[in-house]
Amino acid sequence: MNSLPKHEFFKRVRQDHQTELVEDYVEEIAHLHNRHGEARASDLAECFGVSTAAVSKMVARLKRDGLVIARPYRGIFLTELGESLAERVANRHVVVLDTLRKLGVPEDIARADSEGIEHHCSDETVAAMRRFLEHS
Repeated sequence: MNSLPKHEFFKRVRQDHQTELVEDYVEEIAHLHNRHGEARASDLAECFGVSTAAVSKMVARLKRDGLVIARPYRGIFLTELGESLAERVANRHVVVLDTLRKLGVPEDIARADSEGIEHHCSDETVAAMRRFLEHS
């Protein structure tokens, strides 16, 4: 069996951690737009339990990466690239959450666990989870 060296697995985890916060923000911005028609820094700060200064720093990163458009004292809007990422993240989240539910994990625990697990699942793992859900 040709297995990757152990350090390669840790490298992937570190990379996943790098994208985790970006994915959470993009997913929440999309959610706020769907629910309220807009996403504001104060809404994101409340959601994540952080200061508006921390949100501003993250929004600057999202702007730099081409995922959002934001102007001072205005809402935060996803770009086409941001919308695409938000959709992928939301779909992956649903698959992970539904898998945990199907395995019998209590709802509150499944919701909490899926928030972290979703960022560390490869496309292959999510596809396997989809097959599991379809055949169970």
